[in-house]
Amino acid sequence: QDRLVESGGGLVQPGGSLRLSCAASGFNFDLYSMGWFRRAPGKASELVAAITSNADNSYYTDSVKGRFTIARDNDLNTLYLEMKDLKPEDTALYSCAKGQGPLCSLAPNSYPAWGQGTQVTVSS
Repeated sequence: QDRLVESGGGLVQPGGSLRLSCAASGFNFDLYSMGWFRRAPGKASELVAAITSNADNSYYTDSVKGRFTIARDNDLNTLYLEMKDLKPEDTALYSCAKGQGPLCSLAPNSYPAWGQGTQVTVSS
């Protein structure tokens, strides 16, 4: 059974940094693309970043380009999201999700397994 467990969220001041991790188990991690989604109160889930199964390509939503970096370690079955220069508008519940295959997809309904999420709050 697919299992995804996020960690690394917390409260950070504007301009600060956080590194999120997602530990995957129950499937062949190196065969699937992965994504990070976020959901702010009252808003729909948004794909923040995605990465192909072998990490040769990635996607970022415009608002995080140059600030966030998605990465993966297929030996450790772990997905990461490095976040720098955080802004109050980055405040959300961040969840990792497993793709349907090796290539990235932008559609939330093409990610069949999700973690419970880790809260990121950016506030002074």
